[in-house]
Amino acid sequence: MTRLTPAIASQFARTTLSHLGRCYPYKMDLVLNGPEDTQAPAVFHPIFHGSFDWHSCVHGWWQVMRLSRLYPNMAEVSEVYARADEMLVPDKVAIERAFLKRPMSAGFERPYGWAWLLALHAELERHDGPWASALKPLALDFAKRFHDFLPKLTYPLRVGTHFNISFALVLADEWADNHDAALTALIAAKAKGWFSQDRDCQAWEPGGDEFLSSALTEALLMSRVLPKAEFTVWFDGFLPRSAIGSPANLFTPAVVSDRSDGKIAHLDGLNLSRAWCWRKIAAVLGPEHAVFSIAEQAYMRHLDASLPHVTGDYMGEHWLATFALLALE
Repeated sequence: MTRLTPAIASQFARTTLSHLGRCYPYKMDLVLNGPEDTQAPAVFHPIFHGSFDWHSCVHGWWQVMRLSRLYPNMAEVSEVYARADEMLVPDKVAIERAFLKRPMSAGFERPYGWAWLLALHAELERHDGPWASALKPLALDFAKRFHDFLPKLTYPLRVGTHFNISFALVLADEWADNHDAALTALIAAKAKGWFSQDRDCQAWEPGGDEFLSSALTEALLMSRVLPKAEFTVWFDGFLPRSAIGSPANLFTPAVVSDRSDGKIAHLDGLNLSRAWCWRKIAAVLGPEHAVFSIAEQAYMRHLDASLPHVTGDYMGEHWLATFALLALE
């Protein structure tokens, strides 16, 4: 089975360092309130203005910081920490926070970017440096946004793109475990309310530009909010034929026809995130469960389909290493 190695970690870190802080191309998420808003992205986002878009920059930082902790002797570590000293500082965080107070900003990066910012803060706390303390006010801003948003989200967002609520809540729940008991309880209540009665999932996926599995991210979230025995019962009702590889599309890697097309390249991310989901779900169910071995096989098929394509075209290269790290770690 393919595992994360020092050589792979170094390759990922080099790739991501090459575009963290790279000013252009950049896809700005901005509502123009007046002509004064036509400024360079770095004016609004002095930290997260690289890697093509805000959220990819956030999880690019998560990735290089995590790799630096896992492989402290990696050659890239000194550059990672030097750039963290330059970028992850209170004055720049204050400007990032100010952006959230702009008119028409309530939906900025909701919920995907919110969740990755919390994941980054959680990772920074595992390092001996000032970076987590600097980023904490921004993390608390996004935690509050989850508190405000989730009670009014009547229906779950099941799509396989950035709006997927299950993926975001998996990351947010990991942060909340150590920071915000009320958010942990809110996430569990909403997940159970949305998904507890889901049965016999047909898994009509993937869509043509999806990088997340609606079915598997839902299952992964439920594995966090339910005790193992309850989750096993729920999973067996949710995917009752999974032990025989049905629905087949959940076990079959997506075909990526054009990796220079940013939307179609999302499908490499789908393969990597499905690999991550299958591995995590199998670990919760345990080797005694009938789906365990077929989930492990699905993990390998999806990993093999897209791991060789993490680099090669910037449309995938600016973000795919993060999802490869999730799958491999």
